[in-house]
Amino acid sequence: MDNIENKRNEWKRIPKHIGIIPDGNRRWAKQRGLEKQMGYEFGIEPGFKLYEMCRQLGIEELTLYGFTVDNTKRPAIQKQAFQKACVDAVETLAEKDAELLVVGDSNSSCFPKELIPYRIRRKFGDGGIRVNFLVNYGWDWDLNYPSGIASKDISRIDLILRWGGHCRLSGFLPVQSVYSDFYTLPELWPDFEENQFYRALDWYQRQDITLGG
Repeated sequence: MDNIENKRNEWKRIPKHIGIIPDGNRRWAKQRGLEKQMGYEFGIEPGFKLYEMCRQLGIEELTLYGFTVDNTKRPAIQKQAFQKACVDAVETLAEKDAELLVVGDSNSSCFPKELIPYRIRRKFGDGGIRVNFLVNYGWDWDLNYPSGIASKDISRIDLILRWGGHCRLSGFLPVQSVYSDFYTLPELWPDFEENQFYRALDWYQRQDITLGG
């Protein structure tokens, strides 16, 4: 990350809030002759690398797509793998500096019980960056939450990045993404490298901000 300070000085615009759709774990595993569910384990470390980059850049908020309600329709062995990956990621990040929040349907048996304490935002270490995980999340569940949208403690997203080449939001925070810039990377998520993030932020510099105005 030696280059990150130079980049920070170079960029005129740093997004306050970045959303991440870390797609391609199963395809990555299949390409390497592994069982599909094994890809989720290799998708954990890239998240920590990205977290460190965002923290150093002074990005205020980071939201990561863990898994959706629809994802739980996958084979049980895959479901168990991505549930474990989410738990491991949250519990490890709780040992670092962050203000953590997990948003998802915790009334379902698909929501990992280990993550129930994180349904209310909690500060760990020195805090300094808000990190949100969407776990067993559904856009319709979010919008129809009895007391208003369930994700109300998550701010508007400036930039959404999706790895894996697909150009769709897949239900990712429809309220907060209403004016987001959306950048797709062809690389699969476990193949994350710093230059991919730099490429996205270089692109972000050239986008016009109007917010409908």
